[in-house]
Amino acid sequence: MGNCYPYRDQPVTALQSEYSLWWREPEGNLLSVLEELGIGFVPFAPLGKGFLTGTVNSDTEFSQDDFRSSVPRFQREALSANQKLLDLVISIAGEKGVTPAQAALSWLLAQRPWIVPIPGTTKLHRLAENVRSVGVHWDDEELKRIGAALAKIQTVGDRYPATHQHLVNR
Repeated sequence: MGNCYPYRDQPVTALQSEYSLWWREPEGNLLSVLEELGIGFVPFAPLGKGFLTGTVNSDTEFSQDDFRSSVPRFQREALSANQKLLDLVISIAGEKGVTPAQAALSWLLAQRPWIVPIPGTTKLHRLAENVRSVGVHWDDEELKRIGAALAKIQTVGDRYPATHQHLVNR
């Protein structure tokens, strides 16, 4: 019958999960385990599904075919409450003279050298903008200041609708 796990001797080289200024759960235990095991991390949704770019606000209307229309975090009240986080991102971007997307991506890159975020885009100018985030650097004091500000902000709204939330971390 053979081995039913043909790849069991294949080392894990990277893990993909959500991570951003808006979703920092991997900071709990995941990042330290990955570091200990020498496994890379590939965060998806590093721009908070568009929220951290500054192009989404409580007045944004999502079409029914846009997944965000069903996500609790993207409902009008939650977006309004989460404006504090976006204000922080816009502020730190302004201090660096970069876009909010570049601030969010460069912050992720500054967390660990083996983190490689994968922002999704369909627009060439956004791709160019995102690539330029590699040139944005944060010193330790700036990262501590951002961390302290983030600690004071409570995210409102679940990450996924209930129909999907039960599939997370399975």
